[in-house]
Amino acid sequence: MDRARAIFVDGIGAASATTGVLNQLQGRIFALLYLEPQALTLEDIARELEQSKSNVSVNIRALLEWHLVRRVAVGGSRKDHYVAATDFWRVMQEIMERRFRWNFRQVLTTVEETVRAIEERERSGKGEASFLRSRLEILRAFFALLDAGIGAFNSGKALEAETLRNVVRLPSTRRN
Repeated sequence: MDRARAIFVDGIGAASATTGVLNQLQGRIFALLYLEPQALTLEDIARELEQSKSNVSVNIRALLEWHLVRRVAVGGSRKDHYVAATDFWRVMQEIMERRFRWNFRQVLTTVEETVRAIEERERSGKGEASFLRSRLEILRAFFALLDAGIGAFNSGKALEAETLRNVVRLPSTRRN
């Protein structure tokens, strides 16, 4: 691998390792395929990255699931060949929906369940919970905003200021 490709492959691998979506090798495989004008086999990828074929195979499957890599047929060969995705809009939609939006909705569900538990506690006369309610409302508003942002991103729409006002009660910006 030439120096320019090595810099790119290692850099994307390092960046991928910090995303929580891909590991370093997956990032390196994607980067290698992205800079290749032709599809590569598992053997080609393993050789270029100095990895075992089985390790590359496991990581290719994850990249296929994330739609970062796709399998293509090459005439005259019975082997699987792979190319990198180039539709980054679609890739980011997939990552945002599958990775982050699920997490945000988990937080929102947890907040809702906690509010119900507070309401039950209040009905049984076990004390005031206004502090807890205010903290949970702030958390709910923040994650609802993130969820709305991902929804807008995935549908190709702008996240308008009015949408933000409908999701989150923003504090007054006037100074006294």
